[in-house]
Amino acid sequence: MNTIAERIYDFLKDFPPFSMLMKSELLAICKAIDIHYLEKDTHLFITGSPVENQFYVVKDGAIGLFRAQTNTLVDECDEGDIFGLRALMRQGDYKLSAKAIEESIVYSISSELFQQYITTNPEASKYLMSSFVSNTNYIESNQVDNNLSSENIQDFFEEQSADYSKNPVHCSSETRIKDAALLMTDKRIGSIVITEDNRPLGIITDKDLRTKIATGLISIEDSVTKIMSSPVITYPESITVAEAQIAMIKHRITHLCITKDGTPNTELTGILSEHDIIVIRENNASVLVKEIKRVNTPEQLQHIRKRAEQLLKRYIEQQIPITFVTKIISTINDSITQRLIGLCIEEMSTPPPTSFAWLAIGSQGREEQLLLTDQDNALVFNDVPENDYDKTQQYFLTLSKKINQGLNIIGFELCPANMMASNPKWCLSISQWKTQFKSWITTPDQDNLMLCSIFFDFEFVYGDANLSTTMAESIFTSIESHDIFLNFLGLNALTNPPPLSFFRQFLVERDGEHKDQFDIKARAMMPLVDAARLLILSKNMKAHNNTIVRYEKLAELEPQNKDIFLACRDAFKNLLRFRTEQGLRHNDSGRFIDLQTLSKANRLELKSTFRAVKDIQDLIQTRFKLSQFM
Repeated sequence: MNTIAERIYDFLKDFPPFSMLMKSELLAICKAIDIHYLEKDTHLFITGSPVENQFYVVKDGAIGLFRAQTNTLVDECDEGDIFGLRALMRQGDYKLSAKAIEESIVYSISSELFQQYITTNPEASKYLMSSFVSNTNYIESNQVDNNLSSENIQDFFEEQSADYSKNPVHCSSETRIKDAALLMTDKRIGSIVITEDNRPLGIITDKDLRTKIATGLISIEDSVTKIMSSPVITYPESITVAEAQIAMIKHRITHLCITKDGTPNTELTGILSEHDIIVIRENNASVLVKEIKRVNTPEQLQHIRKRAEQLLKRYIEQQIPITFVTKIISTINDSITQRLIGLCIEEMSTPPPTSFAWLAIGSQGREEQLLLTDQDNALVFNDVPENDYDKTQQYFLTLSKKINQGLNIIGFELCPANMMASNPKWCLSISQWKTQFKSWITTPDQDNLMLCSIFFDFEFVYGDANLSTTMAESIFTSIESHDIFLNFLGLNALTNPPPLSFFRQFLVERDGEHKDQFDIKARAMMPLVDAARLLILSKNMKAHNNTIVRYEKLAELEPQNKDIFLACRDAFKNLLRFRTEQGLRHNDSGRFIDLQTLSKANRLELKSTFRAVKDIQDLIQTRFKLSQFM
C-alpha cells in the first residue's frame, strides 16, 4: 500500500463528497493526487490564466480567492474546502486568483478522476451539484461587497435556467439513417431524437454521422437504431445551466433531452445542446453590463433593462438567494444610470462647472429595488463661490432633468413626490446638504423624520465619491451633538406596529384605491427597514445601507441579540422575495396584495415574518426608553 496515498485517504475520508465514496474509489483517487506545498503569498493560479484540468482541496493552511482588479478577498478556503471546481466546469480562463494566505498544503485532483469516481456516484454528485449551484460561501462574501462587477457576475451565470430548443426535431425508430440525415440538413440542426409515442429512445448527432456513416462502417439504408446513442440523458424543463454543464461532463455528451418530468418515460419537450450553453453565456448579467457601456440612447438602455427583468424572473423561479439577486439587479441598475449620466453630460453645452455626485436614495440607495418602480435620487456638487452658486445649481438642475427624463424612458417612472435631483430641494452643494441634514436632526418633526428615512439611505452611483462620503460623515457628526434625535427616530420606527389585528387578522387598507388589500411595504417591510437604520446609526456604523447587511452587522456587534437580528434579516429576505414574486406575477410594484389570491401556505409564510417585526420594535422601545415619549 502506498503510504502517502493512505495518509491522503485518512484526511479526505472525513470530508464530503469524498466521504460518500467507496474506500476502493477514494484510494484510487488518492494514489493519483498531486500535492502542492505553497509558501505564504504564493499563487496557485492567477486571474486570466487558462483553467487547469484539475480542482483543488486544502489539506493544511488557508488559500484566499482574490479579485484581481481590486485585490479584494472574495473567499477563504481552509482545511477540507474545495475550490477551482466552478472554473473547471466553465473552462476558459480563471476569473479569480488563488493565493496562499499562510503556509499551505493543497491537493489537486484531475477532471478525469472527478468524472470517473465522483460524478458517477449519485450521492457525491448530488452533494457537489448543491454546492456548485448555490456556491454559498461565494455569494455570502459578496453580500457586503459594494463593488460587484461584471467579472463577479460572470461566475454566477450558471444559476440561470437553461434556455433550450422548445421544438425538437424527432423521428421514429423505423426511419432510415439517410432520411434522418436529410431531415437534419433541411432543418439545419446538429441532432435528431428518436422517439416512440413522443418519448425519447435515443439520439443521433452530427458526430455519429461522421464517425459511423462517413467512415463506411454502417450503411445509410439501415435504421437509425443502428447508430443512435441510447438510453438518452433526460432532465426536467427547470434544468439550470450548472446542471446541464455537469451532466454533459459527467456523461461525456453534447446534448440533453428535456422531458415533462425529467425521465425518459414522459413527453419530449426540448433538446439542450452545448451550443445552447454558449448562447446563454451571451445573455447573462455580465454581458448585459458590458453591453450597457456600448449603447448610446435611453431607448437602447430600456431594452437592456427589459432583458434584466427576464433575468430577474429566472433567478426568482430558480430560488436563487435573494441577497445575490438584489446585488445583481442593483449592479445592472447602477450601470444603466452611470451610462445615462455620461450620455446626458455629453449633451450639455459645457462640461460640469465643478465635481458632483449622483446619489440613489430610498430603496434604490439600500440596493433593495428589484422591480421597476418610480425613481428616487439626489445630486450633490462641490462648493463654489457664493456668486457662482445659482449658476452652478442651474447647470446641475438642467443636467438632472435630462437624467430623470432618460430614466423615465428606460422604465423608472418619475417620482410622484418629486424626490428627484431635478427638484432644487434635492440638488444642493455639499455645504447646503450638511446644513439640511443638521436642520432635520435638530428639528425632528414628523416631516423631517420622514425625509431622514428617505435621504439617510443613499448610495453613490456616479461622479465624485468623496462628496458622498462627506455627506455621510456629516449625518453622524450632527447626531453625535444631538443624540436625542435617535429617540425621535425610534418613535418614528414604531409608527407601523406588527401588521396583525387583535384577532390575528391581516391589517388591510380600509379605503381608497387599494381597499381591502395588504400593503406589504408599509406594514411589514418598512418597520424592519426603519429599525435597522436606527440601530446602525446608533452604532455609528458607516457604509451599511442594505437592510439585510445591517442586521448581519448588528448580529456581530450584539451577540446577546443575535437571534432577534438574524430573524429580522430572514424575515426581510422572505418579504422581499414575496413582494418581487407578486410584482412579477401581476406586472406591478408588488406592494399591494389581494389576500384572497393567496394560498393558506402563503398567508402562514407572511404571518411568520411578523413576529420579527414585534421583537425588534420591543427591543427599540426598551433601548431608547420610548415609553416616556409616548
